[in-house]
Amino acid sequence: MAVELSALAIMQDAPVIPVIVLDKVEHAVPMARALVAGGIRVLEVTLRTSQGLACIEAIATAVPEAIVGAGTVRNAGDARAAHGAGARFAVSPGYTGALGRACRDLRLPLLPGVATSSEIMAAQADGFNELKFFPAMQAGGPAMLKAWQGPFGDVRFCPTGGISPANAADFLSLKNVVCVGGSWLVPADALQRGDWTHITALAREAAALPR
Repeated sequence: MAVELSALAIMQDAPVIPVIVLDKVEHAVPMARALVAGGIRVLEVTLRTSQGLACIEAIATAVPEAIVGAGTVRNAGDARAAHGAGARFAVSPGYTGALGRACRDLRLPLLPGVATSSEIMAAQADGFNELKFFPAMQAGGPAMLKAWQGPFGDVRFCPTGGISPANAADFLSLKNVVCVGGSWLVPADALQRGDWTHITALAREAAALPR
């Protein structure tokens, strides 16, 4: 049985959590192996496509060294489905109490999405102190995170949305940022070509980012 991890431990594993959109199940396992080979073990496979759950299940079964989770988890049903497919954590674009309760009942670590101070307070009221800042660039970028260091000094963030190699270091340098989420590690064209070597190279660069 896989060891149960905390949300903070998941965030601390590497500087970047790849945000992965997969349309084909056959891409899931070689892609996951390519990322792990580059030093990125925590993988967020989004539920934005009809194949998301099947891809999570494939990775959980065939690549046990990966820590695969589900992204775009929006309700309790999504959380239960992701858990059933083998996801070891969940990431949501926003937060509701119902989703928080469902993940707690499932013992599924959750990174709830927040974009405002009120949303942070709602998530903290339910016991969540590790949060996804989304959409990071559109919601204020590094300046917003700096502003939150005072009133929310006990919160740790994973900014996601508009993060790239060009600005990742700006976020990772902040004391309240543990990691960032980004889609650049798994480019759609590399997936289509089956260019796993390129994905491994991108993962290796991401794993080496300072924080």
